[in-house]
Amino acid sequence: MKITALALLLATIAAPAAAADISTHILDLAQGVGGKAVPVVLSKRSAAGSWEKIGTEVTDSNGRVRSFGSANAFDVGVYRLEFDMSDYPNAEASPFFPEITVTFQVTDKAGHYHVPVVVSPYGYSTYRGN
Repeated sequence: MKITALALLLATIAAPAAAADISTHILDLAQGVGGKAVPVVLSKRSAAGSWEKIGTEVTDSNGRVRSFGSANAFDVGVYRLEFDMSDYPNAEASPFFPEITVTFQVTDKAGHYHVPVVVSPYGYSTYRGN
């Protein structure tokens, strides 16, 4: 079967555009492990400036949230990750930072946005990972 340039062009046009992918990871510097069982909420800022919840996940045994669901189409815009650290690393914990909020921009709706958080008892840091 011979595929023409026109057929390839039509297939490209008909193919849906990939949506941005958002993931996160908690790295615990004090314990040298991933931060497991941490609830994480992903929200997007609306045009009116309010926050709309997109998804809720819990970090896995390696401290990762690999995806906030394939049903979500992450378009360009401002997003926020909220990490509930109140019970981390256990139910008796009383962390100095009971909540960590990271706000970031999605500028490429076909891109991958990995936003890890590095935590220690009295500090945290974040960056755009890969």
